Amino acid sequence: MIVLFVLASAIAVAASGWLLLHCLARAYLRYRQRFDTYIAGGMEELFLFPDPGRLWIANLVLCTVAGVVGYLLTGAIWIAAAMAFVMLAVPRYGLRSARRRRWARFETQLPDLLMALAAALRAGAGLQSALSSLVPQSPQPLRQEFGLLLRQQRLGVPLDQGLDSLLLRMPVEGARLVVSALKIATRSGGSLAATLDGMAATLRARLHMQARVQALTSQGRLQAWLMAAMPPVLAMVLHYLDPDAMQRLWATPIGWTALAVIVVLETVGILLVRRIVTIQI
Repeated sequence: MIVLFVLASAIAVAASGWLLLHCLARAYLRYRQRFDTYIAGGMEELFLFPDPGRLWIANLVLCTVAGVVGYLLTGAIWIAAAMAFVMLAVPRYGLRSARRRRWARFETQLPDLLMALAAALRAGAGLQSALSSLVPQSPQPLRQEFGLLLRQQRLGVPLDQGLDSLLLRMPVEGARLVVSALKIATRSGGSLAATLDGMAATLRARLHMQARVQALTSQGRLQAWLMAAMPPVLAMVLHYLDPDAMQRLWATPIGWTALAVIVVLETVGILLVRRIVTIQI
């Protein structure tokens, strides 16, 4: 009877282990597939074409290093696992941040291109010939985006479709205004040069207002990040000053509950401050 019980227990443990490994393997494959799709697609939008396999290895190394550092600092395995798990979001966050910076640079460069394009149109050049002469001299990312638009034109893609693709890659207000103006001007005619001049002035005024708002709200954002950084920094300092007392925070259920509450409150506070200081223009 005892032998049967031990055998059944061993089979149950083996089956549970196999099921756990199977679920982990499926989750790993799903995450790897989503990682390759999202990161590769996002990097292509930035006109960067790295090897997704190398990016995946770098992501795993980053997670491993974060987990090891977390364990060495706290001695708690769950904190090490949490830090490694948080590092999984770093590539997505970095890609979103790079995308937003690219959008901001593109919108900042638009007024100069519009003014130069208006001058070329007044000189008698056509829209496509003016773009062909101005785009190679423009900075990045303006040169990449409008260069792709010109290449699509040479391949026979309609202008409206190319402009829609540009707007999908650059979903900013300045690009939306430019695309709308070019579509209307090419369909109904009229003075496109005057329209571009007026739009350049409008975009410059809008960018100036955005810069003022950014400067006025920078203090609030800095205070938010400083307040958010104080609890973890103080926790690390106290851990080195009195590790025995801080061990209750890292290795007891009450401490884990307190840490979870702190993380939730920190996250809510950061999101609220960001929402308050974010002003749409």
